[in-house]
Amino acid sequence: MTSLTEAQKREIGQHFVFGFHGHQVSDDIRTLIKDYYLGNVILFKRNVQSIAHVHRLTSELQAIAKESGHSRPLLIGIDQENGLVSAFSIPDGGTQFPGAMALAASGSPELASEVTAATGKELKAAGINWVYSPVADVNSDPRNPVIGVRSYSDDPTTAARYVQAVSAAFTAQTVAPSAKHFPGHGNTHVDSHLSLPRILVDKAALMATELVPFKALVEDNIASIMTGHMALPLVTGDDTPCSLSRTISSDLLRGEMGYQGVVVTDCLEMEAVAETYGSEGGAVLALQAGADIVMICHEYQRHVGALEATYAAVKAGTLSIDELETSGVRIATLKDNFAGSWDDVFTPFQSESVALLKQDHQLLSRRAYAASISHLPNSPPFAPLSNVGPAVLFTPRMESLNRAVDDAEHQLRDAAGNVRNTVGPSYSAFAQSVAQRVPAVEHVVYAPGDEIAPALAENLLAAGSVIFATRNGYEKGAWQVDFFKKVVATMAPRLSKLVALSSCAPYDLLALGDLSVPAIATFEFTVPALQAAAAAIYGEAPVTGKIPVKMAAV
Repeated sequence: MTSLTEAQKREIGQHFVFGFHGHQVSDDIRTLIKDYYLGNVILFKRNVQSIAHVHRLTSELQAIAKESGHSRPLLIGIDQENGLVSAFSIPDGGTQFPGAMALAASGSPELASEVTAATGKELKAAGINWVYSPVADVNSDPRNPVIGVRSYSDDPTTAARYVQAVSAAFTAQTVAPSAKHFPGHGNTHVDSHLSLPRILVDKAALMATELVPFKALVEDNIASIMTGHMALPLVTGDDTPCSLSRTISSDLLRGEMGYQGVVVTDCLEMEAVAETYGSEGGAVLALQAGADIVMICHEYQRHVGALEATYAAVKAGTLSIDELETSGVRIATLKDNFAGSWDDVFTPFQSESVALLKQDHQLLSRRAYAASISHLPNSPPFAPLSNVGPAVLFTPRMESLNRAVDDAEHQLRDAAGNVRNTVGPSYSAFAQSVAQRVPAVEHVVYAPGDEIAPALAENLLAAGSVIFATRNGYEKGAWQVDFFKKVVATMAPRLSKLVALSSCAPYDLLALGDLSVPAIATFEFTVPALQAAAAAIYGEAPVTGKIPVKMAAV
């Protein structure tokens, strides 16, 4: 084939989802939709100012597509898992709700469904019709640096119940869910943003654990599934990332499991793919493997390069245009079911109804967060602390967890790698929440190697209440547990005044065996989670949640 027709280029454009930078439609994304016929767009927090603003933004993107001759509206997606990965949740944007593990701690798939329906209504009101959720990974490895509390549980059956509830609730709001990260990113301690995880499990083990939630979703006909960047050499025979492997995308997911919906890759700019294959080469390999849509989130040059590489592969006959057209039917069906018609995507913004929705959703959010606060079973029974006398609050120095959670836009560290704010806005809000309940609060931000100064030791013994918070203090964050032990030793005569709080993955405190002080978990360090914790600590709300993961003491 010497050249591609416009129809073939239009077909190829439907097989990509790209992001862009800024609060306005950029020249780059305009060019991609108009000249390269890009069929799908992903939004990030960097694009979000308010629900009304996003509605204007999505309407403009759809108008460009229509004016450019697209036969169907764009799919416009976003990472809105809730919890720590909530690209839509800002003060004037979507409501902040609990994430996966926090919701599972409530013990109520019905609550997860209610929360998801609320999120779906807000996304749809803004013109977003695709959401990269739920996380269907079973978090088998406590050291997992990128999934952790984004997973519902380490039990595959529990995870399956919740992902089914979430998928059904999004579908009912006409927002297409996308379960991730197939065939499972939970059993690894390597972050695929940084390098390629190798998971050494065979097909039988995969079927027994990782694939259980995905199998349930396939049976429910979930709209889309996202493939992840991990290698399964005992399944595929080599170290090809699953997102680029025909053995995974076609033979396993479609052939053995019978999935008929849309397969989208995780972002090909992640180093697990980009380092070896490049985003451009990875795009061709993913399409050859059977992916319907390839995701590249950030850089325009990589967007254009991936499209041009795909053009070249089709011309050379190494990528079948017939297979792309068959795949395109799946994408068209997804668009018909969730984006709808051009009339559907050009509806006016309903400011009054959205305002009322957000009022209701704030109440739901508080109820959901209150239900998620959990007692750690390896600690003494929880009893509320006294609000008489001053309080001392310990929170850890902020550190980047992973690119999916807290530093995607380089807000935590400056160009030199220095921490911008060692307290962090969530912990500052936590201190304010505690201060509303006690006469005075001393907020101590502790760091690796810190010791307890004599003045602080004196204040600890005189305090009416002491709260010690950890944030992923397992393994790499073990310095937090070391300092916690120093606080416990200092307060030995007054331990009834102390409560420990695990504010992210609960493995840090679970791993300590029998604790001498009560401990609770929030599963995330979002502002409403920590506000709910403050209310529970001082006896304003019961602690009713149950930790949805297990761990033996180490």
